[in-house]
Amino acid sequence: MKTLTLLRHAKSGWDAPVARDFDRPLNARGRKAARAMGREMRRLGLGFDLVLASPAVRVTETLTELAQGYGAAVETGLAPVDLLLAMVRAADDGDARLLLVGHNPGMEQLALLLSGAGPLRDEVAAKYPTAALAEIAFDIDHWRDAGPGKGRLERFIRPRELGEGLGPND
Repeated sequence: MKTLTLLRHAKSGWDAPVARDFDRPLNARGRKAARAMGREMRRLGLGFDLVLASPAVRVTETLTELAQGYGAAVETGLAPVDLLLAMVRAADDGDARLLLVGHNPGMEQLALLLSGAGPLRDEVAAKYPTAALAEIAFDIDHWRDAGPGKGRLERFIRPRELGEGLGPND
């Protein structure tokens, strides 16, 4: 059994004066949402053997806020959906629970690619907001066998569902 969890970075600040999109930081709401998601992940007992993440500022800041109650992360590069899938398939089989932290459209596309039909998949297809988490379970022994439609979307958590004044406008 393998579990892949996909976390989109929290809301970033478009008004920040940065030269590159890569350097765009989180805004106050994003920091609050990331902390709330970290608390929820801890409450649910979600654990990970390996964490792969983009080195973009908004992703590293998301992980910093998550870490207040959750833990540290290993960072890696930005990736389109085919590279994300390749990273999943290349994961060590000794790591049964994998967390990927990154950007859209990659997180949404990977969740839709890997999960079979169901109501949670429909919710992902409608909108994968910032700081949202999708957990996909696979009945496989080897990560290399993860593929289109082979996973079950077990949960899809959006920050607005956690209360804490995160509101309906994701």
